[in-house]
Amino acid sequence: MYLKKINLKNKYALVTGAGKGLGKACSIALAEAGAKIIAISRTQSDLNNLEKKIKKIKGKVIKVNCDIMNYHDLKFKLKKIKIVDILVNNAGTNIPEPFEKIKQSSLNHLIDLNLKAAFNVAQIVVKKMSKNKKRPGSIINMSSQLGHVGMSGRNIYNMTKFGIEGLTKGMGVELASKNIRVNTVAPTFVETPMVKKFFKNKKFKKLALGNIPMGRPATESDVATAVCFLASDAAAMITGTSIIIDGGWTAK
Repeated sequence: MYLKKINLKNKYALVTGAGKGLGKACSIALAEAGAKIIAISRTQSDLNNLEKKIKKIKGKVIKVNCDIMNYHDLKFKLKKIKIVDILVNNAGTNIPEPFEKIKQSSLNHLIDLNLKAAFNVAQIVVKKMSKNKKRPGSIINMSSQLGHVGMSGRNIYNMTKFGIEGLTKGMGVELASKNIRVNTVAPTFVETPMVKKFFKNKKFKKLALGNIPMGRPATESDVATAVCFLASDAAAMITGTSIIIDGGWTAK
C-alpha cells in the first residue's frame, strides 16, 4: 500500500489563537482527523464555542485560557500539558500602515505577537516533544504569502512572516535529529473575520484578488487541510519548507 492517510488518532495537537479564524478552523479539522486538541485563546467565550463545535464531532478538547504574549503565564499554563505531538503556531495579527507612518506601538505589537510569542511557544513545546522521542513531532508555523513576497502597506507583517520562514528553516534543520519536523503554511488572503475587515475597502479587495490568478481568496478549509497533511505521517519526509496556499500569487 503506497497511499499514506491523514490519521491523527491518539495525537495531541496544540493550537494557538484557536478561538477564531484559522486557529478555530485548524482545531476543528485536526479533531476531524482524530487528534485531541489543546486549544489556546485569550478569550474564554471563544474557547467555549470551539468546545461545543468539537464535541459535536465527538472530538476532545483541553481549553487553555492564556495570552501567549504573557510568557510567564504561558509557561505556567503549559506546564500541566505533558504530551504535545503537533503544534499549530497560529496566533498572529496585522496592522496595515504606510511605511513612513508606522507607529512604534504597531511595530512592537507585531514583533511581540507574530515573532517573539511564536518563538516562545515553539521553544516550550519542543522541550516537551524532546522528552517523548518515540512520538514524532510536527510543528506548523502559520506564515503567509507575505513571508515570501513584499506588499505595500504591510512592511512589519512582511518582516515578521519572513522571520517565521527563517525560523522554520533553522528549526527544521536542527530538530530533524530529534524526530521533529517543522514547516509553514503560507496562505494568501483567507476568508476570516480579520480579512473581511480589510476587504471592506473595495479598492484593496480589487487589488488583492487581482493578484491571485485563481481569482478568489483561500478558504479556511484550504488552509486547515494543508495543516492536517503536514501534521500527519503522510508528510513524514517534509521539513524546513513551506506550503504556499496562494492561488498562484507568488508564482508570477
